Amino acid sequence: MTLSPRDAVIVDAVRTPIGRRKGSLAAVHGVELSAHVLRALAERSQLDPAIVDDVIWGCVQQVGQQSFNLGRNAVLTAGWPESVPATTIDRQCGSSQQAVHFAAAAIQSGQQDVVVAGGVEMMTAVPMGSPLAVKDLGFPYPPSLLERYGVDTFNQGIGAEMIAEKWGLSRETLDAYAVRSHERLAAAIDADRFSDHIAPVTLADGSTFSVDEGLRRGTSMESLAQLKPVFKDDGVIHAGNASQISDGASALLLMAAEKADALGLTPIARFHTGALAGDDPVMMLTAPIPATHKVLERSGLALSDIGVFEVNEAFASVPLAWQAEFGVDEALLNPNGGAIAVGHPLGGSGGRIMSDLLFHMKREDIRYGLQTMCEGGGMANATILELVRA
Repeated sequence: MTLSPRDAVIVDAVRTPIGRRKGSLAAVHGVELSAHVLRALAERSQLDPAIVDDVIWGCVQQVGQQSFNLGRNAVLTAGWPESVPATTIDRQCGSSQQAVHFAAAAIQSGQQDVVVAGGVEMMTAVPMGSPLAVKDLGFPYPPSLLERYGVDTFNQGIGAEMIAEKWGLSRETLDAYAVRSHERLAAAIDADRFSDHIAPVTLADGSTFSVDEGLRRGTSMESLAQLKPVFKDDGVIHAGNASQISDGASALLLMAAEKADALGLTPIARFHTGALAGDDPVMMLTAPIPATHKVLERSGLALSDIGVFEVNEAFASVPLAWQAEFGVDEALLNPNGGAIAVGHPLGGSGGRIMSDLLFHMKREDIRYGLQTMCEGGGMANATILELVRA
């Protein structure tokens, strides 16, 4: 394919193996883990970090070790030049996917030539809801907002239950999807599909952590049937058909096509199209549907042009409702498993998914791939990547 000089291309991507809650990465500082993937990205590409115009870093719970502009602290901890700036952003679960969108926009507009996008979340050390633990600083939802929607708060789990009810998704259907996620991740690990972009982490005891540890081999309908619903006594959502609480980081190297050519670097994919959508903040997790419609319309591509889809498995009801709307072949949806099996380190998940998508497209010679993620507040990002073929 012929690239335009200002096309935003992805030259490389890396991620850590994903650690389960209180697992292998639990004692690693979030800044250190972020620095780890930055260094790995530069080493793999033989990149001089001094030419990086910006680092855009996603993180949701920006308190404690993840506060005070984590992205900038990661740049300095990585040993990169002080001249490299960084910012930390929060678009909830899609934060590092949004980081890629911002990076691509800066490159396409000519404002920047080389940008690193990624993110991290250390959910063991900084649990969900940590910002609320600081008392007397106020509640994020003012009475006027809650009155608009007639709720006391917004709850993703209740949203997942509402989606299951709206789309007629039974517990058995959700559990079967969860079993499949583990089976697909097991097959991907056994086939060594991630080692080409996982940056192993050396732990304090000298051991090397290199394989996603959220996988539960042997997960079955019978084992999931033993789990109690979490959000409603008569509900269908439980710990086994929801994403796992996890630790992890990811990073992608984007640059203008003309810059990659000047540096002698071969792009893996072109950032083809990006889109955003907002939807009902109470049901909260349905925005991947309008985001997918929007990104397809903007791209000029048909659904049938896309060879692989990644829809984040925040809860099994999310990709299943999306699939019901679009009728996509289940073989093309999350082919290597998703967050139910891999885990969901909030701010790092967008980059984790995109790095897995990118290398799946390269391995299988798939021209177009589409990624979308639901996000807190009833939003979603959608991205179409195009494989750069010789």
